[in-house]
Amino acid sequence: MTQAVEDMQGDLVKVRQSYAEITATQRRLLKQKEQADVLADDWYKRAQLALQKGEEGLAKEALSRRQQQTETAAGLTVQIEQQAAAVDKLYEGMQMLESKILESKSKKEQMVARARTAQSTAKVNDMLGGITGKTSMDAFTRMEDKVEALEAAAEVSSEMGSFDGNSLPGSSGSSVEAQFKMLESTSSVDTELEEMKKMLGSTSSASKKDSMDDELERLKREAGL
Repeated sequence: MTQAVEDMQGDLVKVRQSYAEITATQRRLLKQKEQADVLADDWYKRAQLALQKGEEGLAKEALSRRQQQTETAAGLTVQIEQQAAAVDKLYEGMQMLESKILESKSKKEQMVARARTAQSTAKVNDMLGGITGKTSMDAFTRMEDKVEALEAAAEVSSEMGSFDGNSLPGSSGSSVEAQFKMLESTSSVDTELEEMKKMLGSTSSASKKDSMDDELERLKREAGL
């Protein structure tokens, strides 16, 4: 499009040169016609003067010269009229070409803007249409899933640390809760241990008593009682 505008501008330069040349030629022809008209008028006056003086032959020669200038003026008039028509057409063509160049420049700017808009729109559509599968957006989604997985693992680790009596840094609430759970667990174990001791103690006393009774019976039998 830029080349087309440049070509039209080159044509416009040529048209303007032709217009200037034809206009100059037309003006030169107009001057020549004016001179021929002046000479024809002069020869007519001379013919009148010669006839008044009784110089009929001289008057006839003057009229002959006048006719030549009249014919020259007539021929120049035809050329001037032809040049005028050519100048008018050339002027109209020059104006049309100037208008076409302005229109082409404006259209070129519009086409360039439309082309850039179309390219930008195509890029955006390609980007939006390509947001499927392994793309940048999916990378963010996968990273979000990984972060959530890490957070869940940290939470599980914190709970397991509480069960072992070890809490994660910064988890003071979990530490206190774990300590109370340990105390409750220890108290329950101690209670159960005491109960087992009591059961074992009572069982041992009963066993000792039974053993003493058996020994007493044995002694009685040996004594014959």
